[in-house]
Amino acid sequence: MRWRFKIALATVPVVLLAGLVVGFAYKPAQALDESEKSVVVEQIVAYLKGTDVDMREDKLKAVIHTVRDQSKQHDLDYRLALAVIKVESNFNRDVVSRKGARGLFQIKPSLAKYIAKDAGVTWNGNQCLHEPDNNIKLGIYHLSKLVEDFKNLPTALHAYNAGASKIKARQTAKGASKSVFTKRVLKEYRNNIAVLPEMDESD
Repeated sequence: MRWRFKIALATVPVVLLAGLVVGFAYKPAQALDESEKSVVVEQIVAYLKGTDVDMREDKLKAVIHTVRDQSKQHDLDYRLALAVIKVESNFNRDVVSRKGARGLFQIKPSLAKYIAKDAGVTWNGNQCLHEPDNNIKLGIYHLSKLVEDFKNLPTALHAYNAGASKIKARQTAKGASKSVFTKRVLKEYRNNIAVLPEMDESD
């Protein structure tokens, strides 16, 4: 069992565990070929379109491919990454928050500059956060590090939203699980697990 699922099994509510079991049922016995991968991407596109995601289909497919590739690289469940994007921006690449967070994963420029090199992104100013590939690389890198650091999914999600230093200083896992952002992401994650296939190890 991959480490990301160890985290989920240890920290996510029981109702999510049922979804994990459903997710495992989709795992193929052999590596997916390109046609099978395309079918999976089409399945994800259809599901997201059904949740009122307003993005052109070709662009959404490109986003899904990048999310899956980066999630595999950082040993993160792509369904969790999609849940964070859904809650943060609803797949709107141009959105800017009141606090200046930008793009799909709602990354702040100050954080982006700090982690850009490690995330494999060339920092060219705030506008690069509106380029989906860059934003996804930064978001998944940052999220995976928080999950690894906190060893607790609700707390990691709360740290993603509120800032890691603040959470380390004052937040408990119990408190994190009650945050609005954490609840919304976990709900989306449960929905994703119930519908979308786990990514094959060789995908």
